[in-house]
Amino acid sequence: MSIFDTLKKAFTGDNQPGQNEQTSEQKSEPSLDTYIAAIETERAEKDLYFRRDPYGPIEDRQNFTGLKYYPPDPAFRYTLLLHRAEPEPITFQTSTGDERVYYRVGTVEFEVDGQPAQLAIYKSEDYDELFLPFRDATSGTETYGAGRYLEPVELANGELLVDFNLAYNPYCAYSDNFSCPLPPVENWLKAPIQAGEKNYKENDEH
Repeated sequence: MSIFDTLKKAFTGDNQPGQNEQTSEQKSEPSLDTYIAAIETERAEKDLYFRRDPYGPIEDRQNFTGLKYYPPDPAFRYTLLLHRAEPEPITFQTSTGDERVYYRVGTVEFEVDGQPAQLAIYKSEDYDELFLPFRDATSGTETYGAGRYLEPVELANGELLVDFNLAYNPYCAYSDNFSCPLPPVENWLKAPIQAGEKNYKENDEH
């Protein structure tokens, strides 16, 4: 079970057969310890995969010591209403100069450090998951300069779980052998998102 499935189960309160029923209040939030443990387990598994997989993005696997992250912070976990819109094709530029088409399906609104923020949510014809690429005030300093990715989780009540603790770098952050969609300008945030994955390479200003 992926971390996305684990957190979705925790937020929706889905139980395995034979488990005791929980109250609606118990279903609404995973415990902090469970939440942090799930994120740290996923991060450790990703490090192991990157270290072992010869087809992964890490070029120098022998000297790979692991990815860098901000500590898990529930303040960067949001349950948001998706303001749906008629799917609109948007052409994304990529890190290699190519283009890819995604469909904007709506927007979400939230606050970071008291600052209002809005991000567009996209879908691809090739995948079922929602796609949220973004840049923020940490991009190019603490985090990868070209931006990071996130897959919002659709909850049973129709809202989205947007958890920036799960934000990750595209593969082009580790190697120039990959072509990655770049977040469009509408998803550039002025506020810092100090959550999720940090720079892999020092002084990355891409």
